[in-house]
Amino acid sequence: MKRPTIDDIARRAGVSKGAVSFALNGRPGVSSETRRRVQAIAAELGWQPNSLARALSDGRPDVLGLVVDRPARTLGLEPFFMQLISGIEATLSEASVGLLLQMTEDHEAEIAIYRKWWGQHRVAGVFVVDLRAADARIAALEELRLPAVVIGGPEGTGGLPAVWSDDAGAIAVVVEHLAELGHRRIARVAGPQELRHTGVRTDAMSETAARLGVRCRTLYTDYSGEGGERATLAFLEAVGRPTAIVYDNDVMAVAGTAAAREAGFAVPAELSIVAWDDSALCLLARPHLTAVGRDIPAFGAQAARSLLDLVQGRPVADTQQARPRLVLRDSTATCHESVQ
Repeated sequence: MKRPTIDDIARRAGVSKGAVSFALNGRPGVSSETRRRVQAIAAELGWQPNSLARALSDGRPDVLGLVVDRPARTLGLEPFFMQLISGIEATLSEASVGLLLQMTEDHEAEIAIYRKWWGQHRVAGVFVVDLRAADARIAALEELRLPAVVIGGPEGTGGLPAVWSDDAGAIAVVVEHLAELGHRRIARVAGPQELRHTGVRTDAMSETAARLGVRCRTLYTDYSGEGGERATLAFLEAVGRPTAIVYDNDVMAVAGTAAAREAGFAVPAELSIVAWDDSALCLLARPHLTAVGRDIPAFGAQAARSLLDLVQGRPVADTQQARPRLVLRDSTATCHESVQ
């Protein structure tokens, strides 16, 4: 059955489309009698407003978009994105705004989605995640004039507002903690090298390690459990193996812990482990994992508030979230000379 339109209502009521628009949107310009007649016909036909058209006309967003440029299998396993989306959704639902989510594994495809959404008036604004160095999406969004908030930064966001956390400060706290426990060979199992926050953590780890006289090495993976397991075994089989490993997400940390124990290494007696981010997975591992903790739902909620303000024409500045904290559990311990 064809969806009824304003044209259908106008023909039935014998008035112009403009008069129908005034009547249905509660604007002056039509008589009370005409308004009642138009509203009655609209109800009879089962007409429903086009939420995106209304959003563009009155500044009230009804749908915002999020494109995630990662394999769906990785997204489904990683608590970070589930918590981030829960924070976004909780805030948007309060404002009666929907979230349109789409997966892609290619940056050009992601930009094409933005162009399609904006050209078809599908969304009033978008969230940008997984910021990369020299990120082509930033220039594309600025060219489109599509309202956007970057979840990440603050560098590399162009003129787009950002919601970000202090990755550099957090990794420095992790390395300092491990150094205080006597660790002098620390490894890191990182996410994709092209991600900007991966580079921020790498630089901060190198700088902190140099300041403290600690040796550090990094291997880059795809955030998957399989990637974490492979990198862990590669470190443990190398000459001068690390006595502590830091993981860029909880999935890899749990997989790495299991791989190390299966390879015969006691955690934390022979190998200390730190995860990023803290989640329920860190409490399911044995031993329970020391982890970098952030309020990720609050992170998503702030991003949602910023984007809602932006699409409604309010000024929006960069927002730094509360500094991540180190949650100490059983997976880190003093490094003794016998394992150095």
